[in-house]
Amino acid sequence: MLEIADIIGIIAFSISGFIIGVRERLDLLGGILSAFLTALGGGIIRDVLADRTIFAFSNFLAGTLVLIVLVLGFYFKLHKFDVENKTIFVLSDAIGLSSFSISGAIVGINAGFNIYGVVFLALITAVGGGMLRDMLINKIPFILREKFYATISILIGVFLYIFGTNVEILILTLIMGVIIRLIAYKKNWQLPKI
Repeated sequence: MLEIADIIGIIAFSISGFIIGVRERLDLLGGILSAFLTALGGGIIRDVLADRTIFAFSNFLAGTLVLIVLVLGFYFKLHKFDVENKTIFVLSDAIGLSSFSISGAIVGINAGFNIYGVVFLALITAVGGGMLRDMLINKIPFILREKFYATISILIGVFLYIFGTNVEILILTLIMGVIIRLIAYKKNWQLPKI
């Protein structure tokens, strides 16, 4: 289940990283880095913190999936479909957020971490790549300005720590995470400002 969650997250965040690269008018290398950092950065940080073999560096599939998404994105001009209503970006980002939160929580639970460690791994897996990307392109990280974003990751980590990681719970968590993110985006949910 961990590998499936990682694969779903890699594909989804490759799409959102590609779209961000195009929106920011990056050159070819910048667009490629945007997709790779968004898709793989959080998982790399997660694996280092959990003292695991880094999935993105040991599994040929991880980088290959990002390349496939990039080629298809360029070929089908995916960013042009997303200009008007941002549907592709928001949906792929919601799927990536939920699936990477799940994979981070699974790694934390398998490593025997307490609730704080599980929640932190869920959070850093889901938002770490986007933070690296945003810092690279000199923007305030997405999680610090986007509606109710990182909170969903924290909720997923807590939920899985309490209820476990059987297949039914993981599928329910993925679906609920995506739905909550889409509702939060549509309804403009935000945490109170300090």
